[in-house]
Amino acid sequence: GGTMKRRAGEREKELKKKKLLEELGENSLPYLTPADADFHQLWKTKYSKLILRKSDTVPEELHQMVQESFLTLREHNCFFQDLVRIKGKDFLTPVSRILIGNPGCTYKYLNTRLFTVPWPTEDYDIKYCSPQIHDACKALMRLNDYLHIEAVKALRGQNLSETKEIKATTVINREQSLATSLTEQGSVSKDQSSVCVPEDDRSLQNRTSYNLTLLNYMDPLQMLYLKQEPYFGMGNMAVSWHHDENLVEKSTVAVYNYSCEDSAIQESHEQELKGRDPAVWHIGLKVAWDIETPGLAVPLHQGDIYLMLDDLNMTHQHCVLAGLSPRFSSTHRVADSSRGTLEYILGQCELALQNLQTDSDSMALKSLEAAVVKQVEEIHNEVEFEWLRQFWFQGKRYLKCTDWWLKPMAKLEEFWRKLEIMTSLVLSEVRKEQQIEEQRKETISCFLLLLKERQKLRQEWTAR
Repeated sequence: GGTMKRRAGEREKELKKKKLLEELGENSLPYLTPADADFHQLWKTKYSKLILRKSDTVPEELHQMVQESFLTLREHNCFFQDLVRIKGKDFLTPVSRILIGNPGCTYKYLNTRLFTVPWPTEDYDIKYCSPQIHDACKALMRLNDYLHIEAVKALRGQNLSETKEIKATTVINREQSLATSLTEQGSVSKDQSSVCVPEDDRSLQNRTSYNLTLLNYMDPLQMLYLKQEPYFGMGNMAVSWHHDENLVEKSTVAVYNYSCEDSAIQESHEQELKGRDPAVWHIGLKVAWDIETPGLAVPLHQGDIYLMLDDLNMTHQHCVLAGLSPRFSSTHRVADSSRGTLEYILGQCELALQNLQTDSDSMALKSLEAAVVKQVEEIHNEVEFEWLRQFWFQGKRYLKCTDWWLKPMAKLEEFWRKLEIMTSLVLSEVRKEQQIEEQRKETISCFLLLLKERQKLRQEWTAR
């Protein structure tokens, strides 16, 4: 309910913003690039939680490993356009993607669940289709570890600067003589340390412990059509304005950029252009639901890294502005795994099957209470529509990399068949007259709602 209300609120804000833009005239909102005098000041005041690390700050060995892994995965045709669902319609993404991460992890965006190609992890038996794919996944796991450390450093640095600012303000605001102020400097620091406690290390680790990376690839010159950025006139977009979905709250997103620039594209930097250079890839940022603050277009070059810290992904929106060269990116995330791991869904199946009594020659339900039936049928729907159908709809393409998901899916199908039996057992039980009338009505009522939803979803998936 909360999510639907929030989305409705966002839609309403978006409509208001579009109306305002129409009144202002097309592309009339200002945005800044590094060529503008106020660019760094705007970044510092309104976009300070975006951190850019230039490629020369990253170890050369890591650059080499990661860039080779991108090219390997492209050679093995491991990047795929996703079929996503927006407002009831299916669209192919202009960007091709692959998800790599912890075994059994998934990531859902725009009603599409992606299943990780697992990176080499101890205690897991993972067979890859080739040694090169194994090496590519291993390199991305190394990058993941590096970005985790960088994100922790960046957050600690930001917490430290915020603490210093608070301390400085406190000292200025004290209405005391200079002498008193100087003698009490020590106690001011003590007071502030209790107000602005350095962030608990566990929380900091949790918000930077990336469990997967969504890799992106696009060659803009191969695209027949690219959407134009609608608010600022920033040019061709590879990815439209959005907040990243399905993440742990206030977690950092870390992105490694590899745009395959050549000399012709490098030369275009020297041109005096108004606005952003269309030959160069950029990340675009804007404050969400704000038409007062200018946008920001930050150029991205080969091997650059950027971090979106803390709540930036919630308070701001970002887009990716296409350059002319092909580009790879590795976008490391702390995906919300509360309902998105294999371990979770297998646990749900075990929970549902606790209501099934199995004898040597027959099966029966232990309880027909409405709450129990509801829970079981909800799990039934979740297994079918969030996992099995999602996997077989697009997931089998990952067989180009590994067959790791086949056994878990076979296990989930086995559970699903038992859940189907449980549904038919409910149907036969509620037909019997000896049930207590009030309890029977309550069970039928909630059971029918979930069956109708199942029927509707099956029709939608069949149509797809």
